[in-house]
Amino acid sequence: MVIKKKKCIFCEKGIDKIDFRDPILANFINERGKIISSKITGVCAFHQRKLAKAIKRARQLSILPFVVQ
Repeated sequence: MVIKKKKCIFCEKGIDKIDFRDPILANFINERGKIISSKITGVCAFHQRKLAKAIKRARQLSILPFVVQ
């Protein structure tokens, strides 16, 4: 059985900068408010670091929640 590796959606679209105001960030946090790992989402390491930083900035500015109850 061959498992296909997920491709980074940011690399495919040619996105280098991830903005903290981007509404796509909500797709990378789970229902509890935690950042989803790159193994699950398929994001490369470069973009995962940028994504985590953008999510943390958005949390500080109250754009994204820290915890969802």
